[in-house]
This record gives sequence, structure tokens and C-alpha cells, in this order.
Amino acid sequence: MATKKVFLAGPFKSLVDEKTGLMSTYERGKLESLISFFENEGWLVHNAHKREGWGKDFMTPLQCTKIDFDEISTCDLFAAFPGSPASPGTHIEIGWASALKKKIVLFLEKDKDYAFLIQGLHAVADVEYISYKDTDDLLENIKNIFAAYKAESQ
Repeated sequence: MATKKVFLAGPFKSLVDEKTGLMSTYERGKLESLISFFENEGWLVHNAHKREGWGKDFMTPLQCTKIDFDEISTCDLFAAFPGSPASPGTHIEIGWASALKKKIVLFLEKDKDYAFLIQGLHAVADVEYISYKDTDDLLENIKNIFAAYKAESQ
């Protein structure tokens, strides 16, 4: 059986501290927790944050755009933090995933406001929303969704 691929997206440049050139420990921790979860389940994870050294090794716009589009085109699952406020790059990637008919999981932090097109995306695409309050809650919810997804694909 071929290895399943997940593309994990979320705000990036706006989360990089100008002084350190790196993402905060909290934001990085959320992504690392999800990366570890998927890898432990045997999935190959594509994540720009990790690829680009959590902010210290940003690629050029031409490089990252091509790589991200190609990776989304070949992924089995697209998962993202849309950002609140909205992350323009992540919203473009969500649009690509939707147009490419990918299974999409969106992580929405409780008590945050999200764009109407994110809230209504399930009307035109295969979207699962995960509402969470903290990283532990996020991981518990993704485990439940993932167990159901695994059962569907067997």
C-alpha cells in the first residue's frame, strides 16, 4: 500500500518574530504535534514551516508557490489553520485544495472569527471542521476524525 500524504498548512510569515526570525514556541508546537501525530500514523507530511526552518530559511515566492501547489496536487489529505485574522497564503492553498477536490480538514480555534468563505466551504468541498480550544483539545479531536477517516478508507 502506498504511503498516504498530508499537506499541513497555516499562517507563517505573520507568526515569525522579527527579532528572532522564528515562529513562537506555541505556534510551532501545534504544528509539530500534528506532524508527529500524522507521521506516527504512517503518513508523509508536507509542511512549509518545517521545510523552511520555522522561519529562518524562507524560500523565494517562485520556489514555495510551485512546491506547495505540486504537493497539494498530490496529497491525499489537506489540513490547515486558516488563520484569524485570515492568512492570505493559507487561503490560497485552501482554494487550491478545494478546486483540486481534496479531502480538507480545517482547524478553527474556538472564540475566533473566520472568513465567511471558510465557514461555508463545506457547501462546495469535502470539508471537516475541527473546533479546538488548545493543543491538547486539537490533538484529541484530530485523533477522533482520523480514526473515522481511516475506517472509511479501508
